[in-house]
Amino acid sequence: MELNATPRTSRQKLAEGLIPAVAYNKENNVSFAIDRKAFDRAFRQQSTTGLFDITVEGGETFPALVKAVHMDKRKRAPIHVDFYMVTYGEPIEVSVPVHVKGKSQGEIQGGLVDIVVHNLSVIAPGPRRIPQELVVDVTKLNIGDHITAGQVRLPEGVKLAADAELVVISVLPPRMSADEAAAETQAAQVAGMVAAGELSEEAAEAVLEGDASLDEVKAEAAAESDSAESDTKED
Repeated sequence: MELNATPRTSRQKLAEGLIPAVAYNKENNVSFAIDRKAFDRAFRQQSTTGLFDITVEGGETFPALVKAVHMDKRKRAPIHVDFYMVTYGEPIEVSVPVHVKGKSQGEIQGGLVDIVVHNLSVIAPGPRRIPQELVVDVTKLNIGDHITAGQVRLPEGVKLAADAELVVISVLPPRMSADEAAAETQAAQVAGMVAAGELSEEAAEAVLEGDASLDEVKAEAAAESDSAESDTKED
């Protein structure tokens, strides 16, 4: 995508609607200004994988990728952009978004597809060969299954830069409801009290079966303890 720019110096005050930017590589560094709205529209379409052909007024035209965008958090608008200059035909390492397609068998069973790695590092054979996204078909995955970086299908000529064993997508078991989570917490608490001798096994069973609440059996146990202490003093 083409992006027009105007040259600037570090102390130069920019006209309304322009934001400062810099493009660099190991040999070169160029400062310029770009239209905020034009860049924002283009970046929303291309993100960090889209190639920009930047033309600086009265100067050169060069291809570049977005390296970083500094944002005004209050206005949610870009205030400065860093570009990385690239060379046509030379391999380049980039981070490409990972997306899924299809509904997994695990989801049908109530599970959840978790994208563990949202961006995967790859090496493209050239700037114009950078994939915009990596799409993974999850339809055959069951609960407990996962896909590693080495299993992700890459476009022709593109190589993996990340660890092949890196888990990218996994299918998790169904999430517990609030009631199920509370029941599990209570069961663990009751088991601990039985182990500590604070609760009898009969009382614990009553709580777990729903015949009594934990507060009720704790109160009953406290009352029995007080009664036993009173009888001891009378003797």
